[in-house]
Amino acid sequence: MIKNDEYFMSLAIKQAEIALKKDEVPIGAIIVKDNKIISKGYNVRESKNDALGHAEIVAIKKACKKLNSWRLCGCKIYVTIEPCLMCAGAIVQSRIDEVIFGSYDTKGGAFGSNIDITKISNLNHYPKVTNGVLKEKCQSIIKNYFKQKREVKKCQNH
Repeated sequence: MIKNDEYFMSLAIKQAEIALKKDEVPIGAIIVKDNKIISKGYNVRESKNDALGHAEIVAIKKACKKLNSWRLCGCKIYVTIEPCLMCAGAIVQSRIDEVIFGSYDTKGGAFGSNIDITKISNLNHYPKVTNGVLKEKCQSIIKNYFKQKREVKKCQNH
């Protein structure tokens, strides 16, 4: 099997599907080093009552523990949805080399759609950014989740 961006993004999507089954916002992340997965994460904000429980933060914490370092040099992070400002900051601070995401987040994304952290001057690190990998699948899982949530809420209000 060829381990390319689509392969790793499909594994991030599997993490998003785990979140979906737990009624979390379905976002998944995978961190890869030397073409090997070193950590996985999905949103746990609701189940853990943790504002920092984003998929990227979960994956970064696990990767730091696995590598026994806060520096994740040589790593790539695959995320189903464009990281928010908090996660973008964690990516920069952990020195992840590359961010690959599926779909833009026009409300909270920090790598080009809402703001672009890579355009802020004088940061100590700038990751390479690639977007649109398995975009339709990444978009559909989150759109369907929120559509279903709105339908349930609408039924409860009647």
